[in-house]
Amino acid sequence: MPSPPASLRQRNTGQSNRSPTKDTFKAPVSSEKIDEIQSSTKKAIKSQWDFKLGLFVITILAFATRFYGISHPNEVVFDEVHFGKFASYYLERTYFFDVHPPFAKLLFALMGWFVGYDGHFHFENIGDSYIENKVPYVAFRAMPALMGALTVSSVFLIMWESGYSLPAAVVASSLVLFDNAHIGQTRLILLDATLVFAMSMSLLCYIRFYKLRHEPFTRKWWKWLLTTGVALSCVISTKYVGVFTFLTIGAAVAIDLWGLLDINRRQGPLSLRLFTKHFVARVIGLIMVPFFFYLFWFQVHFAILTKSGPGDDFMSPAFQETLSDNIMTTQSVGIDYYDSIAIRHKETKAFLHSHPDTYPLRYDDGRVSSQGQQVTGYPYNDTNNHWEILPATPYPESDLANHHVLNGDLVQLRHLVTDTILLSHDVASPYYPTNQEFTTVSPEEAAGKRFNDTLFEIKIENGKNKQQFKSKSGLFKLVHHPSKVCMWTHTKALPEWGFKQQEINGNKNMAQSSNIWFVDDIPSLKEDDDRLQKEPRKVKHLPFLNKWLELQRAMFFHNNALTSVHPYSSQPVQWPFLLRGVSFWTQNSTRQQIYFLGNPLGWWLTSSILAVFVGILGADQLSQRRGIDALDERSRSRLYSSTGFFFLAWAAHYLPFYLMGRQLFLHHYLPAHLASCLVTGALLEFIFNIDPVSLDEPSYAPVGDKSKKKVAAGRRSVGVGERLGSQSLVALWAASVVVLSVIIGGWYFFLPLTYGKPGLSVPEVQARKWLGYDLHFAK
Repeated sequence: MPSPPASLRQRNTGQSNRSPTKDTFKAPVSSEKIDEIQSSTKKAIKSQWDFKLGLFVITILAFATRFYGISHPNEVVFDEVHFGKFASYYLERTYFFDVHPPFAKLLFALMGWFVGYDGHFHFENIGDSYIENKVPYVAFRAMPALMGALTVSSVFLIMWESGYSLPAAVVASSLVLFDNAHIGQTRLILLDATLVFAMSMSLLCYIRFYKLRHEPFTRKWWKWLLTTGVALSCVISTKYVGVFTFLTIGAAVAIDLWGLLDINRRQGPLSLRLFTKHFVARVIGLIMVPFFFYLFWFQVHFAILTKSGPGDDFMSPAFQETLSDNIMTTQSVGIDYYDSIAIRHKETKAFLHSHPDTYPLRYDDGRVSSQGQQVTGYPYNDTNNHWEILPATPYPESDLANHHVLNGDLVQLRHLVTDTILLSHDVASPYYPTNQEFTTVSPEEAAGKRFNDTLFEIKIENGKNKQQFKSKSGLFKLVHHPSKVCMWTHTKALPEWGFKQQEINGNKNMAQSSNIWFVDDIPSLKEDDDRLQKEPRKVKHLPFLNKWLELQRAMFFHNNALTSVHPYSSQPVQWPFLLRGVSFWTQNSTRQQIYFLGNPLGWWLTSSILAVFVGILGADQLSQRRGIDALDERSRSRLYSSTGFFFLAWAAHYLPFYLMGRQLFLHHYLPAHLASCLVTGALLEFIFNIDPVSLDEPSYAPVGDKSKKKVAAGRRSVGVGERLGSQSLVALWAASVVVLSVIIGGWYFFLPLTYGKPGLSVPEVQARKWLGYDLHFAK
């Protein structure tokens, strides 16, 4: 039987393969050897001028590509209508609501403050002119452009710190440098530049920390652990998808801790006390520190936004009363029995409404209704929205005034126009067979056998027992007393028989936040009523944690509620192949457009390399099962640990989107794309077979001190110059030049869609519809 090829090694053949042993690291080291190691280290560092030059060139190109033509267009573009507006609200100190944490938006506001902007422009519509409205938009756009440029540099540094060759670092960073999507997203007033930069810095800082794992609890070790935590806090404080970066770092930390727990580890076992110290240090640095900074940005958020604004409606009355000039403190009026009131739904803003028309005998699905009078939700002011609030036990005719409605009271609601009483009963609603129908009955029926069905309990949200029920501030649930269902509505319009108004029904899920209503107006209130005479009120205080928890609940709820269809939304399966983009801006007169799209050639390359990486791992595992080592241990360790870490970052930032039901867009893939660029650079080096360091040489060299008293227990990381030595990089450089030529060509071809200029003719637009991209001006 022929012997295996020289490049493959069979296991268990009786041959003695040399490998690093514990004795290799425990042998005494002479002072001369220590000086030699330190000298070689300094020489290696000094010899890395090529990396420093590469970083300098890459950084200059990054700034040039991000800042070129940043003043064009001088109009509001895409989601600048949101994030520019939020910056203005910060500068005006006006409370607003957004589903994203405040960190990146605070940076925009800081930039506006630096240039003396007062926030007078509210970015209402795409296409509004910045010039006419005197907005320092270039300053706002400069902040994400700065982040985008530094992201390219951080990718280069990640490859350098991970010990990869200069061609690998250049390819990985150039895939981000010459990517149209990264450029397009970082030239506008958007959040993703901050998100991606913080994500890349998290990876870089963790790699620096990991390289010091043989020098635990030193000053540098703590510095890079805490810096990783700060970077992670910036990710999660920008967007909640930053939790995927926590997942990446957390998985790597878990693997590292599992290795430290191994009693047979090469560096010797750790005591449980020392392991606990390692564990606690990581909890402090990577969980507690990020959480502290996360809370800090919300404290800044609350400290700035002290005035009532458009975000009030998303918050509770107690929260709103902490804002100056809030409607809760200026227009709230106590409600008395026999008042005429207009009740409005908190989320949909529809009024509780009724009219003489009745429900049809049968619905489209064959179910039968009560044929009672319709009760619906109507979005406009109308006399059919007026209801008289009556006590369950009527007061004497001579004593009808000044009886306050209190929390927990049982009431009836009389529809004034039709003189009927609101009722719910065990009949299915038009759209929800499990929910109860709402209708009305005559006062005679309501006073007779249907009396119980007309009773409703007022339950003020977070209200105290017997608290007075008030307009505006009294958010409440109207609970049907016998059946314990809550009055509820939704946005799906009723058919023609219901005049396209909203359905009102009884929701059995009492805890649902969409069951909340408020009294918008008291039409029967006379101008000289004593209740309108108000004393000046002071702004109330609410503990920080109470405000933070309430805002968190509202943010998560509304974030998950973003399920409506958008014409440019896309699915995760489309992103790696760049099947569609997003139209950001168009100008008909010049035929100019900004179409958010990556560099197709670069994206297809990185997606292909991801598949190749998975294939290599599969082939390696299969060969090992057959007793053949196709890789030496050094190459395998690097492939699984370093490149595998990059692949883990890609998977953690991409695969969770398949579990989401909310709106998704191409920009959600940008962090994962950056990770795929790192995989591409690393695997390019692997494919072109840079020889690994000999197995006789340790991965980490001992570190000594100049006093020569003893050898320190720690070990330093071997630099890239020492790792590569005098190996030839010609093949790798040749492959890198080919890759760079291809991606630069793709980047240049799609530049007019990225920078929004120049305008393209019909043939030029058609030439760029590679995968049927929905570009404008194609006809």
